[in-house]
Amino acid sequence: MITRESVVHSDEDLKRIAGTIRRDIISMLAAAKSGHSAGPLGMAELLAVLYFHSMLHDPQNPDWDKRDVFYLSNGHTAPVLYAAMARAGYFPVDELQTLRQFGSRLQGHPERLALPGLESTSGPLGSGLSQAAGYAYVLQEIDQVNQRWVYTIMGDGEINEGNVWEAAMFAGKYALGNLIAFIDRNNIQIDGSTEDVMPLRDLRGKWESFDWHVLEIDGNNVRSIIDAIGLAKAVTAKPTMIIANTVPGKGVPFMEYNHRWHGMPPTSEQADIALLALEGATAP
Repeated sequence: MITRESVVHSDEDLKRIAGTIRRDIISMLAAAKSGHSAGPLGMAELLAVLYFHSMLHDPQNPDWDKRDVFYLSNGHTAPVLYAAMARAGYFPVDELQTLRQFGSRLQGHPERLALPGLESTSGPLGSGLSQAAGYAYVLQEIDQVNQRWVYTIMGDGEINEGNVWEAAMFAGKYALGNLIAFIDRNNIQIDGSTEDVMPLRDLRGKWESFDWHVLEIDGNNVRSIIDAIGLAKAVTAKPTMIIANTVPGKGVPFMEYNHRWHGMPPTSEQADIALLALEGATAP
């Protein structure tokens, strides 16, 4: 069982896990010859902290009724989730090499019934916050259960979707203090910069206007993520939005900050170069 106190205690351990997740992502994508590179690489620290530090969960009992739950709203970043789950023990690490293959449990978007530990099926962008808010509402208002937390991660381009803001209003109205959401603020989406495609501008102000507690952090720094989650848990009268500023393509120089890698996998030659870069990378 992985508890909130965690079997992984040090920031250095979490940095190493994030590095392993990144190498898994590159290997998976190269084998699949399809998939998204930039977002998953940028989110490695977020998933490392959630699955190896902050979430209460049990890979041997994935339906445990005291578990925390996680919804990946930007489902196209599935490689980072699959890698974290495999490394946590939900399924064999070797299975990562079946990403996007016919008949594989690891499809381009997570499918809830395919793998133990998946809480939802994703695909249409913008749905994760609604799902997470609904689960948090049931825990807080109907079951009246304390000390179970509901997490979700959204992409910044994803929040162009209108249903995100319906969920934001809902969570603010019901003061869902058990809901902790992240925006992967990497400033890119498939067609270019988020600020060119559909400017997001004052994200903090937007979420605060919906009565959310808002934090802004370095999303590639494990200590910043851990501390932000701790602050979120201390604010029980509001949902928390953590705007996590990340580097798209983190750790692979030819991918970093380049929106063209949003939805493109590396070739086998590019994967070799990327893995060499990641072997020599030092986490922040």
